[in-house]
Amino acid sequence: MIGYDLFLCDYDGTLARADGTVSEKNRAAVARYRAAGGRFVLCTGRGLSAALPCCKALGISEGPLCILQGAAVVELSTGELWKENFFSRAEADRLLRVMEARDWHIHVYTLDRVLCNRRDQMLEEYERVTGVRAEIVAGERMFEKVARENLRVAKALVMMDPSEHASVRHILEHSLGKEYYLTDSAPWFAEVLPAGQNKGAGLRFLSEKLHIPSERIAAIGDQENDLPMLEAAGGKFTVKNGAQLLKKIAIEVPSNEEDGVAYTIGKYVMGDGL
Repeated sequence: MIGYDLFLCDYDGTLARADGTVSEKNRAAVARYRAAGGRFVLCTGRGLSAALPCCKALGISEGPLCILQGAAVVELSTGELWKENFFSRAEADRLLRVMEARDWHIHVYTLDRVLCNRRDQMLEEYERVTGVRAEIVAGERMFEKVARENLRVAKALVMMDPSEHASVRHILEHSLGKEYYLTDSAPWFAEVLPAGQNKGAGLRFLSEKLHIPSERIAAIGDQENDLPMLEAAGGKFTVKNGAQLLKKIAIEVPSNEEDGVAYTIGKYVMGDGL
């Protein structure tokens, strides 16, 4: 008998190493868990085009994929969109106007597109890690392009030097209202989603959709954006390189460079160590 029926796993900084790859040990542990009847679901801030190669690398071609910080859930075998909670047009317009009032490096995410207002070294590193080429918006403001193409925005973020992070978060928190949810997935990101949309919402959706009670669900992550997911899960885990706020509520396991996910699956999720 496996320890948990559903295991939600963050990708960057948790399952993947710093170079963006997944170790053979982690890959084998995921396969063993799935072969035993467990449901393994990636729960990531990435959009669809950046998340699909992660699933392919794990040999996963069916079942749910939770993307865009929980704002969307896609069924891999059919492409069916099970969950889609994006900004309204007015919410997206207000958010982008706030962001574009400053000289910030901005990313805007639809289900499967990434739009950016500048090409620089930070963007090139992002593209190297995710394997996705961003669309550069030139000749018009981001909010104008979104309106002109009637794009459905799932989230937007500011990418900055970590030394600027506190000031960017402060501005966003004081410029936006309760219709927005702010979080971080890395020291160089400040992310904004619709209020109530986070990885915890993604977990609760899957719990209801798959008829798996939360106490039979485990989750693992490394950053602030993973906190709602861990709070909603029965089994709470964080890698050694994870943020301190996660370690206050979760079991700490080896880092992403030390096959922490494989360790968690073996000792807790499969129930080998229970």
